[in-house]
Amino acid sequence: MKDLEGREGIETHRLDVLDVAAVAALATELPPLDVLFNCAGFVASGSLLTGTDDDWELSMALNVTAMVRLTRALLPAMIDHGGGSIINMASVASSLKGVPNRCAYGTTKAAVIGLTKSIAADFLDRGIRCNAICPGTVDSPSLRQRIHDQAQQQGRPESEVQAEFLARQPLGRLGTPEEIAALATYLAADESAYTTGTAR
Repeated sequence: MKDLEGREGIETHRLDVLDVAAVAALATELPPLDVLFNCAGFVASGSLLTGTDDDWELSMALNVTAMVRLTRALLPAMIDHGGGSIINMASVASSLKGVPNRCAYGTTKAAVIGLTKSIAADFLDRGIRCNAICPGTVDSPSLRQRIHDQAQQQGRPESEVQAEFLARQPLGRLGTPEEIAALATYLAADESAYTTGTAR
């Protein structure tokens, strides 16, 4: 985002999506949006038995409830403006596939897919398209931190933990942020005007 600051025609806003008042305030400041990309998230590790209540609560709050609130705050202006595209970040770890030790995360991302399909069905006739992106593991600062933390907790080298992440990727490598951005750009653009309610 820092690379975008100061570019002509671009505004950046820093927002704590868990802050209800801040979300409401931002909605009053912004003009109607053509595209909303909901991409804030948290990856909790653990099974149903090993994950903590704090993991569950933060996962639901950040991965689902914040998305609901932000979309609810910005959607009316999008509708009044003639429609637009909403893109929600989900994951292959969701209703699409169970992943070991990602119980809270996978549950929330399944909820995101359900939310996406509901928005698509409810607002199709108002010019709103809504789709979810469901990638595998993407190379990011968040992933690097998880690899580091997991290696520390398990007393193993980071290279060994990273190799396990790579081993479960169908293409044998991590995704890149640029690949996700390209898909988001497609879903935002008129080229995807016939696409709504998808989770891929």
